[in-house]
Amino acid sequence: MAIDFRYEKKLKQKHGYKYIVGLDEVGRGPLAGPVTVGAFIFNPNIAVSDTAMLGLRDSKLLSARQREKLYLYFCNLKERGLADFATASVFPRTIDKKQIHHATVLAMSRAVEKLNTKPDFAVVDRFPYKEKIFANLSHERVRRADNLVPSVAAASIVAKVRRDKSMQGYYHKKYPQYRFDLHKGYGTDLHYKMLRRHGPSPIHRRSFRLL
Repeated sequence: MAIDFRYEKKLKQKHGYKYIVGLDEVGRGPLAGPVTVGAFIFNPNIAVSDTAMLGLRDSKLLSARQREKLYLYFCNLKERGLADFATASVFPRTIDKKQIHHATVLAMSRAVEKLNTKPDFAVVDRFPYKEKIFANLSHERVRRADNLVPSVAAASIVAKVRRDKSMQGYYHKKYPQYRFDLHKGYGTDLHYKMLRRHGPSPIHRRSFRLL
């Protein structure tokens, strides 16, 4: 999609918001590892015509190389004060205790708290959770926001890159027999094969159907 800030501009013009944070999660469905949420704010002064962002869309529609390129670009924006973003993860023990929907909301709250910029409003990619997400932050759930709202798409990318790196790096080294470097905790045939062979690890979600 071409970058289009019309949704954010409409909110700012109608309600006077200055800083709108986009939120999206990755890792809600895997059998192992954390659920990770990205929170992303574009500075109001950013040039919306910047060609580096023309490929911005839902992280699931991008290759790993495209995500990494955009992630590095976002890091540069953050260093220049043109964007702010943070990620937060909730791990399997809490996922098993709270269930995945509540764990995702907890990660959203933590990600917003980690931002250096205090947002006025939040746009959340819609997911199956009916209760109010934030107690003290006005927000709206938008269907397919990760492919429509630039800040949400950016949030999905930073969350995806950081979760993938942790699964392919730290957790693969810690539990190499599961080959997290290949499937990142998702329920692939290889992952099920490793589960049958080795049983669940400490980072597997016991509340999910593992075998």
